[in-house]
Amino acid sequence: MTANFLIGLREGLEASLIVVLLMAYLIKSGRQSLLPRLWAGVGLAIAISLAFGALLTFGPRGLTFEAQEAIGGGLSIVAVGLVTWMVFWMARTARSLGSDLRSHVDKAADGAAWGLVLVAALAVGREGLETALFIWAAAQATGETTFPLLGALLGLLTAAGLGYLLHRGVLKVNLGRFFTWTGVGLIVIAGGVLAYGIHDLQEAGILPGLHSLAFDLSAAVPPSSWYGTLLKGTLNFSPATTWLEAAAWLLYVIPVLSLYIRANRSHPPAAAAKTTAPKPAVAVQQ
Repeated sequence: MTANFLIGLREGLEASLIVVLLMAYLIKSGRQSLLPRLWAGVGLAIAISLAFGALLTFGPRGLTFEAQEAIGGGLSIVAVGLVTWMVFWMARTARSLGSDLRSHVDKAADGAAWGLVLVAALAVGREGLETALFIWAAAQATGETTFPLLGALLGLLTAAGLGYLLHRGVLKVNLGRFFTWTGVGLIVIAGGVLAYGIHDLQEAGILPGLHSLAFDLSAAVPPSSWYGTLLKGTLNFSPATTWLEAAAWLLYVIPVLSLYIRANRSHPPAAAAKTTAPKPAVAVQQ
């Protein structure tokens, strides 16, 4: 639940920030009449994301066990790739996010009537699709449905509330530091999802080594215990881990985390925050 709360909070705040920036620019440039188009695009993005989540949840039903495991493992690896791209993208483009969005708004406002709907749908929909896929993969990894979804929902609601406070100018958050540290957390979570995806592919018979265990801590960390459940829910930790799972986790988390920290050192969090947090509040107040 904690891991999915972090996913929902991180991805939800990214989407909220995009909406806040778009709203602020429309209001500042005297284009309040275009706000309904913005919200139509946001609504379309949410609907598509929900439909995608439903497809992931109910689509594989009726297939053989091996086919379900193969699909689950493959999608888990895709989810890891997307979240990795997302955290590096935010680290690289945080400074230019506002100017890029304003450029897209200007082009859409001068073009077709529904251009802004498309801009909002694409900007928010990308976050929504990533969120749906990664939450689904994380829920599959924990073997639960209710608590992961509840955690993600609470994260999204919290993000929406923070976005509203940012829009009203009530709250100022160092978004650069927020995205940096949540990025670190997501990389560790993604490592667990990757290991689970490898395990799924092993159960499907696509990868070897299903019964070749690197360690088995089931006696010390029973999966049904509260601490076993906590480790599973936060880090996707499996007490019985195969050599291939362990290798995948190490080969992903260590180099990716090192590269991510290096990327953030070249783009300090404080600089990113200056271009994101204050501008929406100032623009709305004007």
